[in-house]
Amino acid sequence: MFNQKNLDLALRLVAALILLQTLFYKFTAAPESVYIFTAVGMEPWGRIGIGVMELIAAALLLIPRTVIFGALLSTGVIAGAIFFHLTKLGISVQNDGGKLFALAVIVMVASLALLYMRRDELKALMARVGIGK
Repeated sequence: MFNQKNLDLALRLVAALILLQTLFYKFTAAPESVYIFTAVGMEPWGRIGIGVMELIAAALLLIPRTVIFGALLSTGVIAGAIFFHLTKLGISVQNDGGKLFALAVIVMVASLALLYMRRDELKALMARVGIGK
């Protein structure tokens, strides 16, 4: 049966796997990745830095106690990716048919769903750090 626990795991895995599969391209300076980060004025440090943040986000999503942090980090990183797709890169990058954009949207939806499903945990975290008082 597909319950909330299984949905939570599926969302975590989907987001983490998408984040992880792009790391090879970022860390090996694949031409597609270099093109993207050059186009947005962030090559090479942005490519490497974003890759490190995506690696951390994926790891946090896979550890049950740190999912909220992974979802927050992946939401922030992917918001940047979506922003650049909509402003500088376009939906389709180098004739990919919008694949990278679609993957970014999937990660965003999964991360936001995780934050919603764990909203009580998020509220408690915000109260601990003094946000929302």
